[in-house]
Amino acid sequence: MHKFAEKIVQVFQRYVPEPLAFGLLMTLVAIGLCWLATPSTPIEIVRAWGDGLSALLSFIAQVCLTILFAFTLAHLDPIPKYLQKLAGVPQTPGQAYMFCVLFTGLICLFAWPLGTIVGGLMARQVALSCAARGLKVHYPLLGGAAFSGFVVWHMGYTATAPLMVATPGNALESLIGAVIPVTQTILHPQNLLTIAGTLALLMWLAPRLEPQSVEPIANNISDEADNAALTEETQTQSVASLIENKRWLTTAAGLLLGGYLVHWFANNGLQLDLNVVNWSFLTLCLLLAPSARKLSEVMMEGGRAIVPTLMQYPIYGGIMGMMLGTGLVAQIAAWFAANASAQTLPFLAFLSGGLINLFVPSGGAQWAVQGPAFIEAAQQLGTPVELIVMGVAYGDQWTNIIHPFVVIPLLIMTGLKANQVLAYSFILFLLATVPLAASLLWAGFTF
Repeated sequence: MHKFAEKIVQVFQRYVPEPLAFGLLMTLVAIGLCWLATPSTPIEIVRAWGDGLSALLSFIAQVCLTILFAFTLAHLDPIPKYLQKLAGVPQTPGQAYMFCVLFTGLICLFAWPLGTIVGGLMARQVALSCAARGLKVHYPLLGGAAFSGFVVWHMGYTATAPLMVATPGNALESLIGAVIPVTQTILHPQNLLTIAGTLALLMWLAPRLEPQSVEPIANNISDEADNAALTEETQTQSVASLIENKRWLTTAAGLLLGGYLVHWFANNGLQLDLNVVNWSFLTLCLLLAPSARKLSEVMMEGGRAIVPTLMQYPIYGGIMGMMLGTGLVAQIAAWFAANASAQTLPFLAFLSGGLINLFVPSGGAQWAVQGPAFIEAAQQLGTPVELIVMGVAYGDQWTNIIHPFVVIPLLIMTGLKANQVLAYSFILFLLATVPLAASLLWAGFTF
């Protein structure tokens, strides 16, 4: 296992570029595929690419706010102390890798937007905690282990496709003929067992990937300023200082925003989306900040962390625009659906979802385009539609943990390079294939 892991790490270090270069390379690949596999002209492909550049703007803003607020919250006292205490739970290097897998897995099952962000924060804190206690851990493996926990996000509380088909009036309800309750998808016993089995296997493998010689953790992640509690400074007493350097203003704003969230949850139930997650984080930031001035200073530091997202996400929006606008995604889905039997259709939906996710890393957009072809095939073959929903969901989350687009927030939080993290998450991705595929094949042959 050590030799295999070393070979994979060497391959990724030599051939896998950073996310920006990878995104630009994927753009060229997508252009070639659209040109060769669809009747679209070069002008139509370029137009679809250009239109797609702005397709993710609202999502980009939401993700940037999530990163900014999570960064800020992690640097406001007493949150760093709590993170350090939780990071001290693992008592051995092996437990540290297992803990990172489990922590991210549990977080993303509850709220997928937090998976890579909070998972990255925890991987960093675990590394620092182990270093302080004299435990030698491999920091890139900690990052890869944390990232691999994201492989179960589409099986949890904020799963896109299962929640869409469970919502009355959804776009595919007329095609399906009814809504599909979550008791038949994410809350089905087989899905819950698959979650447990997948995380257990990843937790078993992660410690076994540790290099035989572990180098000391780089000093660049142990910046003392990161964990320093914010304290009030002595300021000249003026009207301006009473406004910007006192807690009362941020506390009042935090209580106001908190009141709005209480009202929202009271009327909508425990429903989470990126907006609600962001306003929840901002509420905590406002309540914990000692002053508006200090909150602004920490957010200015966190602002540097969102630059990669602002630069790279539009590139994938352009790729998605090409793949959707030229009809290539629908064409891929239709090919898989046409070559399936009633028993293998869920598994082929899984493979199709994983392939399409490499070019369209958006669960909602992927289901909207891929869903109709597989639903029609399921109705013709007699396959339960809920198995198709979970097949697409499993495929979408499956290749997320080898995607340079998805890993960006975790890289920001850990300071690691993409090829360092993806080398280990790729090996864990190979193992995750087994329980995910086996669960769908079992369901397909026993329904």
